[in-house]
Amino acid sequence: MKKVSFVIPCYRSEHTLPHVVAEIDGKMSRMGRYEYDIFLVNDCSPDHTLEVIRELCRERKNVKGISFARNFGQHSALMAGLRYSDGEYVVCLDDDGQTPAEEVDKLLDKLEEGYDAVYARYDHKQHSAFRNLGSRINDLMARMMLDKPADLYVSSYFAVRRFVVEDMIRYENSYPYVIGLVLRTTKNITNVNVKHREREEGTSGYTLKKLLNLWFNGFTAFSVKPLRIATAVGGSFACAGFLYGLYTIVKRLVNPAVPIGFSSLMAAVVFFGGMIMIMLGMIGEYIGRIYISMNNSPQYVIRERWNLDPADEGKTPGRKGTEG
Repeated sequence: MKKVSFVIPCYRSEHTLPHVVAEIDGKMSRMGRYEYDIFLVNDCSPDHTLEVIRELCRERKNVKGISFARNFGQHSALMAGLRYSDGEYVVCLDDDGQTPAEEVDKLLDKLEEGYDAVYARYDHKQHSAFRNLGSRINDLMARMMLDKPADLYVSSYFAVRRFVVEDMIRYENSYPYVIGLVLRTTKNITNVNVKHREREEGTSGYTLKKLLNLWFNGFTAFSVKPLRIATAVGGSFACAGFLYGLYTIVKRLVNPAVPIGFSSLMAAVVFFGGMIMIMLGMIGEYIGRIYISMNNSPQYVIRERWNLDPADEGKTPGRKGTEG
């Protein structure tokens, strides 16, 4: 039988996580044609999620636990689970029960058809208005910066083949962005429609700051288009400034009585100065991330693990992460 590895980043999910694991167990036992294991990655959750993971790992040998030394973010948690996984197919989903494990067969069937990656698509998302806005901006950014097909919907519920995972985990820098890693590996990707459930409790862990950091990770780690856009914008404003200068000179020659306004001059200086600072800040962001990556800042630091051999993470070259 083919093996399926489930990877679940965990944060503030002490009450929902057991239900998600139980749903996976029920669905996979009914399908019968796959063996499976489940990787639960605790992203330094402040509640009792850690104790829940420990208990699940004690009860079941096919449930593997990883706990970070501090909060590194959802995408770093995904990378840790991917590095330990060994399934021919790997399924990533959320810990809050909104992504239905009951419909995982739809994703696996598409992989069986020959697709390399499959993303769940929701007809009616049950997220808050703020989270939905963030998802739309994330989709727009992925299309512009990462050349994501316009008709492809990306979400946190997806399944990929083993070779895609092996290429993804070669990425060792400090700012992982899972969508970018999938898109740079393959374009043989499709969607399946699944039901998106209402959240059982709590709110999304994504704040505005975390969303902004995620978007910066996406377009600074996997695209140079922002720099090219900055170059194009700078060139356009330089041309506009040159033409406006010629216009001012000609106007002065034609009608010497026309005053040269100090306010318009200051407005132009402030405007162009602001644009220059924005572009320098963007360049500085790239340079800063290069500097941090050169200092070997880890994607994550593992404090504890359960039902896992520490040597397993080193079987594939290029894997990163240390145990604290």
